[in-house]
Amino acid sequence: MLFDTHAHYDSRQFDRDRDTVLAGLPEQGVSLVLNPGCDLPSSRKAVELAERYPYVYAAVGVHPEDCADWEDGCLLELRQLASHRKVRAIGEIGLDYYWKENPPRALQQNVFRRQMELAQSLRLPVIVHDREAHGDCLDIVRDYPKVRGVFHCFSGSAEMARELVRLGWMISFTGVLTYQNARKAVEAAQAVPLERIMIETDSPYMAPVPCRGKRCDSSLVVHTCARLAEIKGISLEECARITLENGKRFFSIRD
Repeated sequence: MLFDTHAHYDSRQFDRDRDTVLAGLPEQGVSLVLNPGCDLPSSRKAVELAERYPYVYAAVGVHPEDCADWEDGCLLELRQLASHRKVRAIGEIGLDYYWKENPPRALQQNVFRRQMELAQSLRLPVIVHDREAHGDCLDIVRDYPKVRGVFHCFSGSAEMARELVRLGWMISFTGVLTYQNARKAVEAAQAVPLERIMIETDSPYMAPVPCRGKRCDSSLVVHTCARLAEIKGISLEECARITLENGKRFFSIRD
């Protein structure tokens, strides 16, 4: 069985068939899903979906692309949402310097720090989004040594991955690992011990080969698992078992 540790079923791309997709996942070998929020409405939706499906869990947070309207009240509501029994992390939080129209970097950094402080106070892990902001993300992570987390959809170097592991963090890979030009992702996967790796789809985005370009859902995480197994020289079944246990341990999910 597989654990898709990052999928956005609150996304509008699932509005037509959300319940059908989610209800069918166990039959397709997916035993657990973690749905992170990207703003307050999607965080609320993530909690709602977690209430409806026993194998779906939630994280709550404000994504760097969505932090322009941040105010102190956001932190209060996130704290309230995080008290729900199925919320297992603060996320998706972090920095995104890729798009010029994103909120100013100083604001992104402040919002990231406020949510790291929230996670620290609640003793919850964090899910970090890092796009073209590797140095600043690492600097902020180092400022909160009591917080542990995962860099999802990892896009950094093998050296960065090793540093995060040294700091006690996890690394998560998407379908990008299956892409022909994914040299950096493969090098990072080679560098990280398997017990520090999780797998994800980032649904509805990042569909793996052979489904690239289509809407992604958690059933496709098997392709990322198969590629990771190939890189690590183990069977698909063993890779699925280890990454499932890694995710359950990280998100404190017990049988």
